[in-house]
Amino acid sequence: MPGAYVALEGGHVVEARGRAPGTACGELVFTTAYTGYEESLTDPSYEEQILTFSYPLIGNYGVREERFESDRVHPRAVVSRELTEDVAEWLEAEGVPAVDHLDTRDLVGGIREQGAMKCGIAVGENATPEDALAELERCPGMSDHHDIGEQVSVSETEIHLGDGDEDGKTVALVDCGAKGSIIDSLVERGADVHVLPHDVTADEVEAIEADVLFISNGPGDPANFEAAQELVETFAGELPLAGICLGQQIIARALGGTTEKMDFGHRGVNQPVRDLESGQVVMTTQNHGYTVADPGDLEVTQINVNDDTPEGLENDELDVLTRQYHPEANPGPNDTLGFFDDVLSLAPRKRLVVAD
Repeated sequence: MPGAYVALEGGHVVEARGRAPGTACGELVFTTAYTGYEESLTDPSYEEQILTFSYPLIGNYGVREERFESDRVHPRAVVSRELTEDVAEWLEAEGVPAVDHLDTRDLVGGIREQGAMKCGIAVGENATPEDALAELERCPGMSDHHDIGEQVSVSETEIHLGDGDEDGKTVALVDCGAKGSIIDSLVERGADVHVLPHDVTADEVEAIEADVLFISNGPGDPANFEAAQELVETFAGELPLAGICLGQQIIARALGGTTEKMDFGHRGVNQPVRDLESGQVVMTTQNHGYTVADPGDLEVTQINVNDDTPEGLENDELDVLTRQYHPEANPGPNDTLGFFDDVLSLAPRKRLVVAD
């Protein structure tokens, strides 16, 4: 087996077993999900990160392309207690370094105590601890990835026609790293979805004559998505607004709020969320390292049961509806699929007219 070394922020180096060769650096994070590894590995929100699986065995039901959320693996490297041959071969084919046979319980415990940290990985026949440390040394912080939108967004508009009739809604979805199942969830409800580049202009959005402006999930610091924030500022009050995960953070920032980096984020499929009006608690899928600190002009309608961070924001006057978690639930529980029905009911069939 090739040598493998994981260098952690602070200089500590862990030896592991190499499963897919290469070198990488990124922010070391963990997910508590015990299924859905295909969805997690193809989730664009993991761009520029090194993903650690807390569940000990990854790959026990193979690799099937129909479960992918995008067309490639997004984490810069993968860490696990044990990877099956199927997953290791897939990651090697994707050019993504992977290691296993290390104590992931200790690693996850360290992330929980110290927060998400920079990490360098080196895997290969001649790999050394110094190679991993060299990767660590060149690793930027997540807030430094100002071009991260270009890495995960479509470069040209893509149109997905709805499964319904001609009276279906038209959604302008700004792709900041959208999961495929978000698009599918809207299409299945009859919406025509125009998937737009992350830096799309207001004129291009206006030309679509959309019924809803939807800001997608995506990786990293919401402050790096200035164009999407400017769109929200332009169309707030003129067009219903919806967002998921990063989208919630961008909308909050555009409407007078602020965001902040979390210690180690929420990544898993069993995050409990309480609705403040009904008191109902639902289980949710989540993947984010930033959160809304101040909601600005929005009202907090749902919170995380574990730490009280905002999970749902709304403004009835402006027709705004956002969620921090992933209602499309791929992977994860189906408790919150109704969000997409709520989004499409924000506006009757109408066309956009931007005020002068």
